[in-house]
Amino acid sequence: MAVAPDQDLVDAVGAFVDEQVRPRVREFERDDVYPGPLIDAMKELGCFGMLVPEEHGGTAVSTPTFAAVSAELARGWMSLAGAIGGHSVVAYLLTRFGTDEQRARHLPGMADGSLRATMALTEPGGGSDLQAMRTVARRDGDDLVVTGAKTWISNAQHAGLFALLCKTDPEAQPRHAGMSVLLVEPGPGLTVSAKLPKLGYRGVEACEVAFDGLRVPASAVLGGEPGRGWAQMMSGLEVGRVQVAARAVGVAQAALDDAVRYSQERESFGRPIWQHQAVGHLIADMATKVHAARLVLLDAAERFDSGERSDLEAGMAKLFASEVAAQVTLDALRVHGGYGYSTEYDVERYYRDAPLMIVGEGTNEIQRNVIAAQVIARSGPGRR
Repeated sequence: MAVAPDQDLVDAVGAFVDEQVRPRVREFERDDVYPGPLIDAMKELGCFGMLVPEEHGGTAVSTPTFAAVSAELARGWMSLAGAIGGHSVVAYLLTRFGTDEQRARHLPGMADGSLRATMALTEPGGGSDLQAMRTVARRDGDDLVVTGAKTWISNAQHAGLFALLCKTDPEAQPRHAGMSVLLVEPGPGLTVSAKLPKLGYRGVEACEVAFDGLRVPASAVLGGEPGRGWAQMMSGLEVGRVQVAARAVGVAQAALDDAVRYSQERESFGRPIWQHQAVGHLIADMATKVHAARLVLLDAAERFDSGERSDLEAGMAKLFASEVAAQVTLDALRVHGGYGYSTEYDVERYYRDAPLMIVGEGTNEIQRNVIAAQVIARSGPGRR
């Protein structure tokens, strides 16, 4: 049975996007300025607590609602959906795998946004090969001492909590058996770089984070037992891929909306340009692709909430929606013609933002590997 999103929350976020985000996005995006006032409004709306249980101050919405809200935020500005992306994955990780003490310590602040959280996975030389990571946490008495570096960490300058995937047993075989997630707070030995320059996804920072002898208590291991980090993070990334797919749907929807509006306002040869077959067919294909991407996203979100394994569905949603966003934003630029290349119109921003969803949260080439493996695994007798 389809799980309907909490429409009141989705509508409230949609109104926020139309009334506060779209009129102001250029003042933050153009100069890569952190959108503090918009983030504060998102906190008031409850966007940071969507995956936090009610007993810790959150709203604990369904995954379809989480996806719909993320898509609405991205419709206004993809960076705002990015601001809750890693944060929400960490909320999920704590809720599902954290100890009672870890949940009580971190989740209340995460629910109201006073504590911002992010993931730290990718390394400068590793990319998608997470098992090749070199960041290590070695036991020293009651502490773990962390050495290594992570890169492209969103929200790093504003994070008060890092869910760090690292090796606690570098000699373990297979390699993933020696990995743990550490709940790391800023302190001596943790250094966050300046913003890394980016094509799109501006305003919200991405940075390199260096760990140089950072000491954390052994109790910072997610769930209290080392060696389980790989499975924990892979589960969390299913949430992350649903959210990235939602961002792609939101950006594609914004591009479609702008193209439809412009195609009715702009005239050539005495009629609105949508009536010219070349433009009308672009609009038809764009609308069909966006609708299909939204349905694939909803299917993945519902599958995740069913409790069944959903890496196939989440991977399909991320792959399909991100490729749709890239194509639809390019087609929207075509509909706008020369004006689409101008910073006076938002379509050039959509076009710059769309590639992040192709390369982020596991590249689409990696997604195809995951999808193929799961299709084969589910193809046996009685499997689905």
